[in-house]
Amino acid sequence: MSDPKIMCSVYRSDKKEGMYIYVPKQEPFEQVPEALMQTFGTPGHVMDLMLTPERTLARVDVKQVILGIQQNGYYLQMPPAEGHF
Repeated sequence: MSDPKIMCSVYRSDKKEGMYIYVPKQEPFEQVPEALMQTFGTPGHVMDLMLTPERTLARVDVKQVILGIQQNGYYLQMPPAEGHF
């Protein structure tokens, strides 16, 4: 099996600073549960990017993001824990 490549869109939450959701660009919110969207708030588009296992992301492991999108249709990045450096 070849390495997975996923074109995704990243959105930020308007309700919680530092919370982001990664979704497939072609079908952004089709598999995101309604309850999660209510908690997340109105999504603000940040960027589109190609996810590959070699890519480095600032705060999360790209392989976890790819796995989340493959299994759930989205990956939710939570804000960093306060007090951690």
